[in-house]
Amino acid sequence: MAQPTSRRQFLLQSALAGTSLLLTRDLLAFQPKPNSVFGGVQIGTITYSFRSMPGSIEDIVKYCTQCGISAIELMGDAAEAWAGSPAGLMPPMAPPPPGQQMVFTDEQRAAMRERNQKAKAWRETVSMEKFVELKKLLDKAGISVYAYKPNALGENNSDAEIEYAMKAAKALGATSVTVELPAKAAQSKRLGDFGSKHKVYVGYHAHTQATDTLWDEALAQSPYNSMNLDCGHYIAAGGNNTTASLLALIEAKHNRITSMHLKDRKTKENGGQNVEWGKGDTPIKDILMLLKKKKYKIPVSIELEYDIPQGSDAVKEVSKCVAYAKAILV
Repeated sequence: MAQPTSRRQFLLQSALAGTSLLLTRDLLAFQPKPNSVFGGVQIGTITYSFRSMPGSIEDIVKYCTQCGISAIELMGDAAEAWAGSPAGLMPPMAPPPPGQQMVFTDEQRAAMRERNQKAKAWRETVSMEKFVELKKLLDKAGISVYAYKPNALGENNSDAEIEYAMKAAKALGATSVTVELPAKAAQSKRLGDFGSKHKVYVGYHAHTQATDTLWDEALAQSPYNSMNLDCGHYIAAGGNNTTASLLALIEAKHNRITSMHLKDRKTKENGGQNVEWGKGDTPIKDILMLLKKKKYKIPVSIELEYDIPQGSDAVKEVSKCVAYAKAILV
């Protein structure tokens, strides 16, 4: 008699799981849809902004709804976990002390290597069916994906992983994948070729090494190589990087910028810190008004990197950034 009982339990659990998924979708259908297009400018966020909190797809939908955000740059971790990657979700990351880099133990590094190997094997064979399903779930919540950032576009990633990244981006409805600008031109050429093949842009991100000419070689290699311009990092570099030069760069390269990161940082000369919006040297108002005036269709990702004040959390701080942008644009 034990076997039929076990089978009944299995069928009951399966039915409950299916019901739970349907209920989640039905609840999403009745949630008020967020709208973060202000003055014709799409304000979004990179989901990295919520890294200090639980990071499942369901969590991200909840956070975006609470913040009123209708479009995102989606980090790969949550999407891959939702789609069934055996690597699972990374736990929330506590930020390092101010001014310090994240430090990992040997044990943590070994665990990450093992996790990456599992993810690699999965990416190289995974169907896009779950990513199409994920797009439908996000669409129902009123959230679109304009950029996808999986950890699959590096020099050490296989061609099959890069193919996966391009296909997943398309399945999610994203215009681009995003990745740090490679040190080697051969890698940006490699990615640009895959971008051309799949008609997906590769948006290259830079930190304080950014200059007005930093992206030129990559942009010349492929029409599908593009810029993921981080305005805060650009300003933090100081020196020749000024408000005037940043605005001129946006105007000159607007048709090659597929997405933008926005944060407030002080210049190198003023300490370079990430600070709450309105307290640093990034010309946030000038940037947003330029996009509005010129009608550049460049989605802007809020990237929360300043220290979260005591008693607050990432959702509350991202909401403040949304309100700040809205006050400028509306």
